[in-house]
Amino acid sequence: MKRVERYNFLPESVFIHPTTAIDHGCIVGIETKVWHFSHIADSARIGENCNIGQNCYIAGIIGDRCKIQNNVSIYKGVEIGDNVFLGPSCVFTNVLRPRAFIEQKDNFQKTIIKRGATIGANATIVCGITIGEYAFVGAGSVVTKDVRDYGLVVGNPARLIGKVTKKGNKTKEYV
Repeated sequence: MKRVERYNFLPESVFIHPTTAIDHGCIVGIETKVWHFSHIADSARIGENCNIGQNCYIAGIIGDRCKIQNNVSIYKGVEIGDNVFLGPSCVFTNVLRPRAFIEQKDNFQKTIIKRGATIGANATIVCGITIGEYAFVGAGSVVTKDVRDYGLVVGNPARLIGKVTKKGNKTKEYV
């Protein structure tokens, strides 16, 4: 990965839409594309060959070959592994009990999304949990606890209903 200092120092293979804000000090990997109206914060670390959709905010760590759909915010403390898919408008929280009148930047909880996982559209991931390798979170789910590798979770609160293959197909195996 190469350090991004300003637009004119980006590797030629990186595409940053002109409406995107890039903060000094972030890292963006080669072959990555960042689309309209996004903001890449100084703490962001984005891997190679990623696709970041429109209106995204990135301050966390993203692995290689990830696809981040529109309207996703990845805050500091969120770590995304390689080959992860984040559906449109999925949400990551960063504090368990937020209050507008209490400064809690030192209380951000670490959230880990492991390699190959999929988070469906409009899902909410409560901070401080780990979503396992190749796990699948259904659209609109609210995940409040860890999800095991290859686990399929849905609902509010999300509950384990099965297992998926590496390709994301539901298996006949019981959980």
